[in-house]
Amino acid sequence: MSGTPNWQGERAPRFDVAGVRGELHRLHDACHIVADGDEVGAVCGGRQTDGGGFELLASVAPFPSDMLGSAAFRDTHGVRLAYMSGAMANGIASEELVVAMAEAGLLASFGAAGLAPVRIASALDLFESKIPGRPFACNLIHSPAESGLERATVDLFLDRRVRLVEASAFLGLTTEVVRYRVAGLERDRDGGAVARNRVIAKVSRPEVAELFLRPAPREILDALVAAGRISVLQAELASRVPLADDITVEADSGGHTDRRPSTVVTAAVLRLRDRITRELGYPSVPRVGAAGGLGSPEGLAAAFAMGADYVVTGSVNQSCVEAGTSSEAKELLTRAGVADYAMAPAADMFEIGADVQVLKSGTMFPMRASRLRELYRTYDGLDAIPATELSRLEKDVFRMSVDEVWRECLDYLGERAPERIDRATKDPKVKMALVFRWYLGSSARWASRGETDRIRDYQVWCGPAMGAFNSWVRDSHLFPAENRTVAEVAEQLMHGAAYLFRLRQLGATGAVLATALNDYRPAPLSS
Repeated sequence: MSGTPNWQGERAPRFDVAGVRGELHRLHDACHIVADGDEVGAVCGGRQTDGGGFELLASVAPFPSDMLGSAAFRDTHGVRLAYMSGAMANGIASEELVVAMAEAGLLASFGAAGLAPVRIASALDLFESKIPGRPFACNLIHSPAESGLERATVDLFLDRRVRLVEASAFLGLTTEVVRYRVAGLERDRDGGAVARNRVIAKVSRPEVAELFLRPAPREILDALVAAGRISVLQAELASRVPLADDITVEADSGGHTDRRPSTVVTAAVLRLRDRITRELGYPSVPRVGAAGGLGSPEGLAAAFAMGADYVVTGSVNQSCVEAGTSSEAKELLTRAGVADYAMAPAADMFEIGADVQVLKSGTMFPMRASRLRELYRTYDGLDAIPATELSRLEKDVFRMSVDEVWRECLDYLGERAPERIDRATKDPKVKMALVFRWYLGSSARWASRGETDRIRDYQVWCGPAMGAFNSWVRDSHLFPAENRTVAEVAEQLMHGAAYLFRLRQLGATGAVLATALNDYRPAPLSS
């Protein structure tokens, strides 16, 4: 043991900014703020003794990053941190990303949306061999135009005993998301309901959150029982549990988003959760997480301060080495600022006018996609579009004739949704929508594959969190895309959030520290 005037411990107080920062970073230790005359310093561990010397100004208990958020979230999903890497469609949240997170004791959702069941099955094979028994989720996206694909995906999840699904883009409940949840219900020895199949519902509206916070609707349960797809017992047990265990409130995020402020919608869903829990008397309280705009420690700290049980990141993971997208797309992402985003038509919900948030800087996609929607709303079919306009589309956007695009549509639909071909032959408006959706869907694939001759057409789903992350890591080892690994990004964000919480705790005691300490920058976590 070493000693200094009236302070006894293994460490001596530090009064320089770098030294104080180092002490504050020791989150697993209690931290004390001391004064030596006009100088204010910090030290972890030790104790004050009698006599003159340092004045003890404030003390805070240990606060490591694994104390942020809900212990129930960590225990239920078997993870170290109340943190999740959310799904990014078309396998951008790749097998490699999921494996890396699971090996680090963290939760990630595989980007199954937009993938054929055979591709998803291949991913499940990999998870079974590489991370057996470790946590992971698979995305189940609402597919109003491809209900057969949604059903086939749930069939696969049930057959392969996938125990955690991240349900996203649901505007209302479907038979399939209810079937997944209820097919995993069993009665425990005390007569209660045990849910083997867990659901994390990603929502952006309180009215949709309420659907998942309440038990499955009776009419859907009755139809499933009548069809022999769930048992009478499972339908009865379904009345005792919410449809989802966790509700992720998605604010200004990449991809499908309503761009609502997180502080507004998260608070509303937290109040809704508490009201429904009191009303229905659930034995376990559904958890509420925050997503959207979370690209810096300040963002995560704010979400936890609002009462979020966990946080979900998306955009920032897309620039990581494990993400299933091209190096060209990742380079665009690393250059993005906080305002380099726009809303554009969503390929999967084009006809109903739904939007996704995408990267604007370095690509013409948002402008070109919005023009396609204007044409769809104005004309009743491709033949009604003025010849000069159609020629411009073929030359600048499609880079092939409409007939060639339609042949590619036929090849695609023949495998996935042949019934839509028949509809298109009868309704010119339907055919026009499918041709326009070809561009919307292809643009995402061009970005994912890194087709350099189509870089001006890249569709890259992301939001302002990407710009916040780039600003935060600038001049650090995490700025180049090749240095960004998904597990380290998670650790750095959570460590930074806990560090900021420690500063706020000290500030609440009246301790005044150098303002330079408010800026947490990525650094080796052992420092």
